Amino acid sequence: MLSSFHHVAFRCNDAIETVDFYTRVLGMKYSHAVSADIVGSTKEYDPHIHLFFELADGSSLAFFEVPTRPDAIEDTNTPPWVEHVAFHVHSEEELEAYRQRLVNANIDYLGPVGHHDKGQKSIYFFDPNGIRLEFNLPSTDIDPAERERHAQEVLDQWADRKARGDFKQRGAA
Repeated sequence: MLSSFHHVAFRCNDAIETVDFYTRVLGMKYSHAVSADIVGSTKEYDPHIHLFFELADGSSLAFFEVPTRPDAIEDTNTPPWVEHVAFHVHSEEELEAYRQRLVNANIDYLGPVGHHDKGQKSIYFFDPNGIRLEFNLPSTDIDPAERERHAQEVLDQWADRKARGDFKQRGAA
């Protein structure tokens, strides 16, 4: 089994703005950066800066600014709520402290929002690159083994619905 992420990478619009947001607003550690004109994995010319923001477990959220490329294009086929990064918070107090950081930075947010799991709460917001982020306080009331059993049941039910063709476009007859 894989033990953890080293990093997950996204594109950013502006390296300086991104560093400011993740350090000042979210309080993350700006741990390192690499800048090069040649991409190590492809050997192609593509000037870039690669930024890393470290989490407490040693994993990182990373960003590339690639100034010679056209602006990123929004994926219009995927709803904006689907692709996101969720940060684990450990208590109601920590969730509130992060909510207050958003308030202090004048960042629009949604939440706390309750979820299907009893006790789970989230706050949603966007970074300056349009990436949806979440502070997630998971439920502690659910047995992990029961959660795994339930996950398979949910998947089986989903597969049955999909096989029956249960899904319709909203507004379609």
